[in-house]
Amino acid sequence: MVFSSPIFLFLFFPLVLILHSLLHGIKGKNILLAVSSLVFYAFGQLAYLPLFFASVVVNYFAGRLLMHDVKRRKFILTCAALINLGVLCFFKYTDFFLQELGRVGALSAEPLGIVLPIGISFFTFQGLSYVIDVYRDPASGTRDFLKLLLYISFFPQLIAGPIIKYHDVAQQIDERCATAPDMAAGLRRFCVGLGKKVLIANTVGYAVDTIFSRPDVAGDWRLAWLAGICYLFQIYYDFSGYSDMAIGMGRAFGFQFRENFLHPYAAVSIRDFWRRWHVSLSSWFREYLYIPLGGNRKGKVRTALNKLIVFFCTGIWHGANWTFLFWGLGHGLLASLEGAGILPADRLGKKPLGRLFCRAYTLLAVLLLFVMFRADSLASGFAMIGAMFAGHTAVDASFWLGSLLTPLLLLTLAAAILFAGEWPEKLVGSLKGGRLSERAYEALGSVLCLGLYILSAMSIAGGSFNPFIYFQF
Repeated sequence: MVFSSPIFLFLFFPLVLILHSLLHGIKGKNILLAVSSLVFYAFGQLAYLPLFFASVVVNYFAGRLLMHDVKRRKFILTCAALINLGVLCFFKYTDFFLQELGRVGALSAEPLGIVLPIGISFFTFQGLSYVIDVYRDPASGTRDFLKLLLYISFFPQLIAGPIIKYHDVAQQIDERCATAPDMAAGLRRFCVGLGKKVLIANTVGYAVDTIFSRPDVAGDWRLAWLAGICYLFQIYYDFSGYSDMAIGMGRAFGFQFRENFLHPYAAVSIRDFWRRWHVSLSSWFREYLYIPLGGNRKGKVRTALNKLIVFFCTGIWHGANWTFLFWGLGHGLLASLEGAGILPADRLGKKPLGRLFCRAYTLLAVLLLFVMFRADSLASGFAMIGAMFAGHTAVDASFWLGSLLTPLLLLTLAAAILFAGEWPEKLVGSLKGGRLSERAYEALGSVLCLGLYILSAMSIAGGSFNPFIYFQF
């Protein structure tokens, strides 16, 4: 059940929101949200619901043991980490390693055909962060199983994040109040995210899938660039749209989640990009891996090595494919070169012309690495990137360009470029700051968001192309 599916939009979410509003006690609200979240997961993958529930139980008892057992705390943490990471590695990487071993002739076994549990990367990392935090501070844990179950299973962020730390929402689980303005603001944010996903990501995504699925025409430089640019926007509007919907639903239920995207395509370096892109994941790796490795406290060489390790793990986290590993190491290498001063992005970014150059360099690097991220293999990824700069044309390329470059796609690309920058936020701040009264601003926002919702619903009803990229992670 994805957020942009009719059953979620018109039945599940409205029903849960209405019931949550009718209940008065916080205990009843928490039970409702926990049960609804389990139903949400079961609707998507009933067979893996016991696995998900077992993951919550393991992390709960690990937390309880860490709160009371002083002598064996490192052993308990190690066991919990091995269980969490072991489950994640088994489901995500077993078939990949069997396939690779079979390809080099080291093993004759066939891949097992393991189906990946939805959201396993996200709920595993949330459980692991909880255990690590309790290890560091036993007072931060909880004895209430319902609270931990709600924290890990809460359906707005269960499948694709943002990744939330328990201490950020522990107080809100105990005490929260979803006022009418909060619910209205949350629903407006949900509509914005839905519009991003359905009206922009889905539209450009169709062109991406069409070109990547036809290697005979993907060698044309025009189609290669079109695919790269479209995917640059597809993955951003798909994932940031999901985050907007998650943050909006959370606010409607009384939760305040941190922002997950901060205009990443306005970045002036790769390091700046990762301060803005998927903030919850980058902060997770920073807090639980980069800093424990030594961060930037042990010299430039060790700092560069730590960054490469972190981005290597980021690539692995995204999936079992050499393309993800290449993508992660590519970002790690560029970030390390920037940190060492070899790529002078930070210095050039202080002047207008230099800032423009740095933004162009960052966008180009991000785009090319995303092409590799999207490709099915390293060979097809390098072929696509090579086609972008070789200048070759394919026989049927003009036909495909004509069929893909519709007025709708061109209008969508223009909107994607327009809304990826910071000006919409500045405009909203200007209107909210004095040009419109508070009531007029809220009314205008509600009307615009209602329009987005109606257009999105019409698009969903009229089409079948409705993927969520990060569901596979």
